Amino acid sequence: MVRFFLILFFAFYLPLFALDKLKVDRIVDGDTIVVVQNGNREKVRFIGIDAPESRVNDKTIKDSKRTDADVKTLIIQGKKATAFLKSVLRKGDFVTVEYDIQKRDKYGRILAYVFLPDGRMLNDLIIRSGYAYPLTIPPNIKYADKFLQSYKYARDKKLGLWSGK
Repeated sequence: MVRFFLILFFAFYLPLFALDKLKVDRIVDGDTIVVVQNGNREKVRFIGIDAPESRVNDKTIKDSKRTDADVKTLIIQGKKATAFLKSVLRKGDFVTVEYDIQKRDKYGRILAYVFLPDGRMLNDLIIRSGYAYPLTIPPNIKYADKFLQSYKYARDKKLGLWSGK
């Protein structure tokens, strides 16, 4: 009976949340990296989080209007978020990526939950350390509740961008 359920699990459910081990090529910003997959460079956008932009672009301007924060402040926050990610992840490191329902976004980037070799999930670590907001976009909602709890923790503890420094 146990064998039947194991076969069922591996045949039908495991492919939904397949894992890949990929080499980091570079860090783009606080929520995006470039990895090497099958010999090709691919951008990976971390599911469920949104770090401030580290340069002026359309999103920075949109975020400025939405939050009433000036663009300069947002860029400073974005650079802090990028620096945080670079403090825990470097070019040449290997990460494991877990996919959710939607594997790519409208820009062609891979959407993933990214794990360090020690098992920590970067998506959650970035939010819990105070360097990103939760961003839930269905159908990729597997860890949405966890990210919201981590966001509240970072805000309550005044970590990262919430430290006021």
